[in-house]
Order: sequence, then structure tokens, then C-alpha cells
Amino acid sequence: MDFLLFKLVVSPNHLLILGYSKNLKCLMVMRVFFALTLVALLFPIDSISQSSTQKKELIIFHAGSLSVPLKQVANEYEKRNPKTKIYLESAGSLVCARKVTELKKPCDIVASSDYFVINKLLIPDYASWSIRFATNEIVIAFSEESKYSKEINSNNWMDILQKPDVIYSRSDPDSDPCGYRTLFTFMLAEKFYSKPGMSDKMTSKNKEYIRPKEVDLVALLESNAIDYMFQYKSVAIQHGLKYIELPKEINLSDPLKNDIYSSVRAFVAGSKPGVKMKVTGDYINYSITVLDIAPQKEEAVNFVEFLLSPEGIEIFKKNGQEPIIPFITEQSEKLPSKILKLKMPEKN
Repeated sequence: MDFLLFKLVVSPNHLLILGYSKNLKCLMVMRVFFALTLVALLFPIDSISQSSTQKKELIIFHAGSLSVPLKQVANEYEKRNPKTKIYLESAGSLVCARKVTELKKPCDIVASSDYFVINKLLIPDYASWSIRFATNEIVIAFSEESKYSKEINSNNWMDILQKPDVIYSRSDPDSDPCGYRTLFTFMLAEKFYSKPGMSDKMTSKNKEYIRPKEVDLVALLESNAIDYMFQYKSVAIQHGLKYIELPKEINLSDPLKNDIYSSVRAFVAGSKPGVKMKVTGDYINYSITVLDIAPQKEEAVNFVEFLLSPEGIEIFKKNGQEPIIPFITEQSEKLPSKILKLKMPEKN
């Protein structure tokens, strides 16, 4: 008998066919067949295909007011880095931090609408540095359909909003920096306009329209459920809304007026359930960090580098957020070298 054929079942999904032959040519063919079969068993085609096409996944927790510019920055980054897929998850900045500290959710980057959130809740246990990279201001946004929209201005807004038939909304101070910044605006306005009791009146009205984050308020306005909302200027611009600007003494936009802003404070939910922490008034500044245990730490640093580049900064400017140039940090010695380079002036 010149050839003997038999089979060997290696696993439920793999069948190995072996044989024996006295014919040399037939034996060589069988050896080649055996080698190819062994390769197929050790390196399945589907796994080779998956590994060659698998993308790096970058996860970013970010403030709701960063949704539009970050999406645009992410799209541009993915065009330049086709092997990277970016997942954006928005929430109030305080909630973003708690997803890391309490829920232990995997994340590479946290971008907050207040540097205080990262510095107080994430550094030093979860991150080593943060960068302040953009500003904003509090405005009162509304639509054509809002009651008294033709009358409201920067001098009478508190009287318009206190009318019984007017509904306004704000975000939750325990979840979102825009929420406690709105409280700061009420307190500062009481002093600026010399209207005792104004802050308490503004805080107590329309509480049922408080929402977790500032971008949640947009849907209320667009559906005519409310007339006005306290909002970031950038969000109003991005959604094509009408808005009135408030005096710099109360809109939290000017670093030179920090001595005024710091005269007010609020207590909000802290890093642990049931614990409150004090937040002091400050000019609005957005910050970003890469977590120390980021699954894609190197790629995360590359993304932050791109965000701080002229292309990234221009995207923020187009969306109503002025960049802080150069960026500000309290942890220069801990910054990745490629990030620190962007802060240092170029040598001639």
C-alpha cells in the first residue's frame, strides 16, 4: 500500500489530516501540507486580520460645554492618525471626575470646565498635572420666542427674570461648574447692582428647571419649556442663540477682576458621598489632564499636544472659547516634555 490516510481531531473547530506514504514525492507534499496546516492552527487568519486592523481607543471624559470643539478636534486628530479611534463622553465636570474616583471607569483624558475640579479631585491620586488652556464667560441666553426678549438687557435682566410669567434655568452646582458659577454671578450681581436679597430670590425661583449640565438647558430653551438660561457664551454661540452679556464684574471672564470674584463662595458635593467642598469664585478657565493610569497614555499625550497646537486652538476660537496663551499650569516639572515644549518660547 503506497499511501495511508487518517485524520486527527485537534479541537472541535480544527481537523488535522495526516498520512503515510512510501513514495518520496508524495511524502514531500505531505510534509508541506502538514507545515501549512500547523501554521493555520497556530495563527488563525481571523486573528491576524483583527490585529492588523485593530485601532487604539482613546477615551475622553469632558465637560458638556466642550462637546462641540472637542468633537471637531477629535475628528481632525483621527484624520491625521487613522489608527486611533476617539470616544467622547460628556457630563458635568464634577461628574466626570467622580467617574474616575468613585466608579473607576477606564479613561485616558479628563477635560474640565474648571481647573479646580482636576486639581482638587484628581491630583495627586489619579493625575500628576493639569493645564489651563481656554476661557469663557457667563451670559443669559434666550430665543426670539422668549418672553420680554425685546426688552431684556444687561441692566434690567434681574427684574425681567423675576416676573411671575418668566421661567429660567440653570445647571446643578453639585454636578457642573456652570451651576456654581451661576450662583457666583447671583452673589456678585447683588453687590454690583446694590440689590440686597437678590441672590436668594434668583436661587429660589424655578428650581424645578435645574439640570445636571449646562448643555442640557439648550433643549429646554429650544422646546420653549423655558424663556432664559444662564449659560456659557461659547454654548450660546455654538447653538446660534441670542444672549446678553453681563458686566465683567459679575460674568467671571476677566482674570484681572479675580479679587472681586474671590469674594464669593459656594459649597458643592465633594469627592465622597455626603461630603461638601468649598469652591471660591475665580475667572472661568478650562483645564485638561492625562490620567496616570491611562490605558493609552502615550496617545493621550499626543492628543493633548494636538489640542494645544495652532490648529487645535483655532477650533476653540471659532467656537467662542478664547485660548489661554501660553497655557497655565502649577505642575510644570511633571508635564510630558512634548507638552512643556509648547509653553516655552522658541529660541532664535
